[in-house]
Amino acid sequence: MSAIEPGTDDWQRLSTRMLLVHPVQELLRAWPVLLGLVFAGTAGGHGSWWSLVATVVVILGGLLRWFTTTYRITPEQVQVRKGLLRRQVLTVPRDRIRTVDVTAHALHRSLGLAKVEVGTGRTDRKSDGVKLDALNAAEAARLHEELMHRVSAPAAGAAERPRETILASMRPDWVRYGPFTLTGFVTVGVIAGVVWRSLNEAHVDPRRIGMLRALLDRFDRTPLAVDVLVVVAVLLVVVAVASTLGYVLAFHGFRLTRNDAGTLHVTRGLVTTRAITIEERRLRGVEFSEPLLLRAVGGARCIAITTGLRVGRGAERGGSVLLPPAPRAEALRVAGEVLRDGVPFTGTLAGHGPRATRRRFSRAIGAVLVVVAAALALWGLGVVPAWTWQAALVVVPFAALLAADRAHALGHAVLNGTVVGRRGSLVRRRSVLSCEGIIGWNLRRSFFQRRSGLATLVATTAAGRQRVEVQDVPLEQALRTAEEALPGLLTPFLEG
Repeated sequence: MSAIEPGTDDWQRLSTRMLLVHPVQELLRAWPVLLGLVFAGTAGGHGSWWSLVATVVVILGGLLRWFTTTYRITPEQVQVRKGLLRRQVLTVPRDRIRTVDVTAHALHRSLGLAKVEVGTGRTDRKSDGVKLDALNAAEAARLHEELMHRVSAPAAGAAERPRETILASMRPDWVRYGPFTLTGFVTVGVIAGVVWRSLNEAHVDPRRIGMLRALLDRFDRTPLAVDVLVVVAVLLVVVAVASTLGYVLAFHGFRLTRNDAGTLHVTRGLVTTRAITIEERRLRGVEFSEPLLLRAVGGARCIAITTGLRVGRGAERGGSVLLPPAPRAEALRVAGEVLRDGVPFTGTLAGHGPRATRRRFSRAIGAVLVVVAAALALWGLGVVPAWTWQAALVVVPFAALLAADRAHALGHAVLNGTVVGRRGSLVRRRSVLSCEGIIGWNLRRSFFQRRSGLATLVATTAAGRQRVEVQDVPLEQALRTAEEALPGLLTPFLEG
């Protein structure tokens, strides 16, 4: 992306209907500030005036975005001009476009609008590409087709459009996997934080609210153990409902297709719809993911390892989801279909041996025993009660089970031109990375790994999380794996 001085011809404005969108978006972003101004000004008797002035300023800022933003699409570039005091002209060469992400939340859809994000695949930059918020939905779809398939809308008739093959589509029974994701915990935590902050800003004591006061009085009359069980049960129900709702909102209408133009296309969303296109020539692999709760009910999901999609935002927000939580067999099938080879996901992996197993147990149980020793010492000094070290001691068997599961998960192989690494317990990942996508090796050995003859082999890549790790593998196996995947790459760095 670079700054240029293009001519002034052919520049277009965003849809005028965005004048109803951006002020609302800006007000939603600024609500903590507006709320603070209300209560800050209440002491002086001018709270309403302060909030009114701030609201007008925020709305004007949203309106100015339409007057100061223009764009144009040339045969070589996508160009966007924006800003009033700080004028910017941003461009993306069309031959560097890697993703065109089309999203539309509820307000967008009610007005027939959509947001288009054009990315270049530089996942290390937050300002990658350009955004057009908002265009007419039909114009957004046409722009997506033109930029990703390298065709112009007038020239591409219905018969010339790439033929699509459906790889996966949402099934109603998949909703049963919704409660076993962790999105509910995040949602409940965010809502609780917002409510608590609002009550705190308003100087409202929750104990003065009639319903809450009656509930707290009831808890005072029941045993503590009963109170804990009730709170846990209610929390589990709320989290399960929130997780299911989040699953439906994010993945309703999910559809994964492949077309003859060499792209994968994902569409999903209920209130906010999203369309993501992935060029297969940029696809470097697939991650087969099994979080603990999802694995317990036979579920899994697939995530693309590809250049052009941002990392660090989560798979759902970053757009790399190839399949939402679904039956494990379906996830295996889709992963094989995407890579056109199912062997890396079903083939036998080499274990890492007893030394890696001992390291897993020593790390898990050793950490708990340190906590137990610290609690015993504090109890001996009279700082904490006796139940603290006793509770810590109870965790030891669970730590042992976790260590056994993590040791069982370790495995690696080179299968059909891919490097396969499996690890993890809370989130078990089987990462399949094409050998052609490896740009280097990183061999890490901590002090304790050197004493055990182990190493962590890291295949670096420009896609996804930018690495695939083979953890706690015997050193000789790590070197053989690297040599088999990319012969000769490590040879100059080896002794003897």
